[in-house]
Amino acid sequence: MKRRDFLANSAKSFAILTTAATAAGRRGYAANNRIVMGAMGLGGRGRDHARMLAHRDDVWVKYVCDPDMSRIGNFPDQLDRQQGKSVTAVQDLRRIIEDPEVDAICNAACDHWHGPPTMWACQAGKDVFVEKPASHNIWEGRMMVEAARKYNRVVQVGTQNRAAPYIHEARDYIASGKLGDIPLIKIYNLLPGGAFRCPPDSEVPDGVDYDLYLGPAPMRPFNRGHFHDGWKHWWLYSGGDAADDGSHQIDIACMLLGDPAPPTAVYGVGGKYAYPDADGDVPDTQAVTFEYPGRIMTFELTQYTPYMAKTSGESRDTDKFPHWPTNATRIEFYGTRGLMYVGRHGGGWQVVGPGDRIRDEMPGRQHTLDLHADFIDRIRDRKTPYADIEAGHKSAILIHLGNIATALSGRRLIFDPETEQITNDDEANNHILRKREYREGYGIDGIV
Repeated sequence: MKRRDFLANSAKSFAILTTAATAAGRRGYAANNRIVMGAMGLGGRGRDHARMLAHRDDVWVKYVCDPDMSRIGNFPDQLDRQQGKSVTAVQDLRRIIEDPEVDAICNAACDHWHGPPTMWACQAGKDVFVEKPASHNIWEGRMMVEAARKYNRVVQVGTQNRAAPYIHEARDYIASGKLGDIPLIKIYNLLPGGAFRCPPDSEVPDGVDYDLYLGPAPMRPFNRGHFHDGWKHWWLYSGGDAADDGSHQIDIACMLLGDPAPPTAVYGVGGKYAYPDADGDVPDTQAVTFEYPGRIMTFELTQYTPYMAKTSGESRDTDKFPHWPTNATRIEFYGTRGLMYVGRHGGGWQVVGPGDRIRDEMPGRQHTLDLHADFIDRIRDRKTPYADIEAGHKSAILIHLGNIATALSGRRLIFDPETEQITNDDEANNHILRKREYREGYGIDGIV
């Protein structure tokens, strides 16, 4: 079948697959049976996920998928040798979803490709591991939650800190009241960077299905600055580094507070201050304040600070703590009885009491493998995973709201957590990161 015919018949195809979803939901998994998976998106993180999953004796990565054949390359052969079972390479994720043998997909594509494939897979009776941030926009995130619930699917978001014991211990410590009340939380994402330059449009490279790569986003001529080299710089495809790196710290903060309802108001300022002539939409400097009943939470981002550093490999995999003042990705909880520093991807946490004295602490490790293990276990027992899509959606709301507020700098936006709409500013409520239009053939109408 030609791809244009496949697109034309997409809705019909997925309606048929929905009929099979009930049977798939009843399917049991014997302990010695392999979970059959497809891996979508073969950038660095996507390849990492595929390799780690293929290392498991109880998983068969049957498919790998990317609209760019150069990214596929000889990767299927590598996985063949690793797992001792054949791997099929495809460009279109929907070929994987149509295979009744596939139990689940791992979606590590660009942010704008997180929502539709996740929902299509749910409709077809597949479980989903989707990279962070959970969604491209607020409305899409809610639809992902609804699809997971309607089709009784396990949808796990790739926020691996939720599988880390030190994060669970920090949550319990805060819940115990040992920090007292916590009126202020500060989240940091202070990284080096540079001025993004978008090149001129050019010819589509051989082996690239650019229509498929753009997917839900508007059609446009091929451009490297809207492709692998630059998609994170445009609201059309991404939430910038707030969504890429900052999503982890934001999610940790939400988890440690017990995953509260989204904020009732947000105020943000920022822009291209360090590199004012840079291309793209995303800021290099950003400061956002989220308002909750009885507390505020702030998020600060830079893309020009080489003296700040992520938690080092030594701190991620040993008992060594970061140097907190120059740790680029820390979270700080200012309680009435103590200050807690928390690291992401390891680094642990420490509590400082009066007199700059370390009162309590716990080292930490990074836990991607544990999140994979949790996902596979939840496929088998159908229980709620560590990083369930509902929690991932709540965290992503903060990313999207913060970016909308920054894009419209200086406006205090009122947010209704029940309807998930911005109620006092039509321009903000109609921003692409609140709800977008989906290009024909790549929509999610009729799924929920």
